[in-house]
Amino acid sequence: MDLLSKIRSHQRTPSGSRDFKEATKRDALARLEVELERLLAALPENKQMLVEKEFRGFKNLFSRFLAEQGPSVTWEKIERLPEGAVIDYSTLKTPTTDNIHHMLDKLVVVKLNGGLGTSMGCKGPKSVIQVRNELTFLDLTVQQIEHLNKTYKCNVPLVLMNSFNTDEDTQKVIRKYKGLKLEIHTFNQSCHPRINRESLLPIAMSPDVHSNIEAWYPPGHGDFYESFYNSGLLQKFIKEGRTYCFISNIDNLGATVDMNILDLLLNPEQKAQSEFVMEVTDKTRADVKGGTLIQYEEKLRLLEIAQVPKEHVDDFKSVSQFKFFNTNNLWAKLDAIQRVVERGSLNMEIIVNNKSLADGVNVIQLETAVGAAMKCFEGGIGVNVPRSRFLPVKKTSDLLLVMSNLYSLSHGSLVMSPQRMFPTTPLVKLGDNHFAKVKEFLNRFATIPDLIELDHLTVSGDVTFGRGVSLKGTVIVIANHGDRIDIPSGALLENKIVSGNLRILDH
Repeated sequence: MDLLSKIRSHQRTPSGSRDFKEATKRDALARLEVELERLLAALPENKQMLVEKEFRGFKNLFSRFLAEQGPSVTWEKIERLPEGAVIDYSTLKTPTTDNIHHMLDKLVVVKLNGGLGTSMGCKGPKSVIQVRNELTFLDLTVQQIEHLNKTYKCNVPLVLMNSFNTDEDTQKVIRKYKGLKLEIHTFNQSCHPRINRESLLPIAMSPDVHSNIEAWYPPGHGDFYESFYNSGLLQKFIKEGRTYCFISNIDNLGATVDMNILDLLLNPEQKAQSEFVMEVTDKTRADVKGGTLIQYEEKLRLLEIAQVPKEHVDDFKSVSQFKFFNTNNLWAKLDAIQRVVERGSLNMEIIVNNKSLADGVNVIQLETAVGAAMKCFEGGIGVNVPRSRFLPVKKTSDLLLVMSNLYSLSHGSLVMSPQRMFPTTPLVKLGDNHFAKVKEFLNRFATIPDLIELDHLTVSGDVTFGRGVSLKGTVIVIANHGDRIDIPSGALLENKIVSGNLRILDH
């Protein structure tokens, strides 16, 4: 039985064994502190201060992790969302153009840029994958903000939160934006040691991250608040008179600066300004695992699937019980971020991420989610936004949609084609073996098919598409093992199943 299991073993234990467990926890924390001190002492002096701050954050996470018992929510205490907790986007006012300039002077745009493109078979930061017209996620973001600054004669800064995985490559890329009307700032999220699951001690032998990158990890985007504070950028923007930041994932192409939400924050009809806004959107069957908003202990908060007791997972996934899910587009008041960090009142739920390394060692990563801080702020609200504000590109199936004629590009923003009869995007499933990696995926399409009237596409096996193919309704193309299907150029597939040896059946 490893140390973690001992600590987390059954709670109803005789007092002797409870004492043993308490001692084990104290011991685990004390031993971890000794190891962190050893790593710190091996650093050059000029780096010690920053790393000490990061380690302090890690110790706090670790001691909370040791203290936690069971799920962090009691299911029976979840209440119905109160009236007005989630505002419908369609009820928001649109500000007048002459006000927009002043409003944007109060804003900072933050993109979470810590992720690598490895899941899509790419090296380096995910943000430098080409998405459309040879433009990357980062290019599109920069175009959007530059267009805002030019149009409204303002100076909205773009802030990138990098990780030790993406920082160096991102710094090289952003040099090319030097001549643009845009201020770009970067800071790094913390770098935490991976912990051996058996001994609960760091696996790192030395503090040099790049000499053994497997021993370290970025602790999830919940680390944003403390890292932003530690970077000094938060204080700089507050001094400049800015009041809110808009935070989103760099791979969500729908997360553009929205004037109506900014107006709601800066010119609220009720007296107090909301310190935190979470954009949520209607759940569909494809989104059942997304975090949702709940009312709990008189506060709005984010509930993630990892926090749900096993016997209630089906309730959590129910579209009728929990109508919304979190898009991770968040708006937070800068002085409120400063307050919660300085008071130490950020207590976001800990996500325990179990990993196995190449050498077979089992490690744990302690992470937090940026939206989980909602309950630490005052007057938090949700805004139910249109689905168009949630366009994440996590897989090549998402890439297929954003590269297609479903969208056109306007100043770095994707706009859905007016020819599409309904606002939902098609459901696309591409087989992992042949389509998961970007390079392979691109080789299978001579040109991206016409998807304007597509509802559902499933492709599996060794399939290629010629030029100018149109897909409508429900299309399923399945090449059996050892077979290959080539959809000829100019083909129109409408409600068709294509299987095995390219027999085309009506569906």
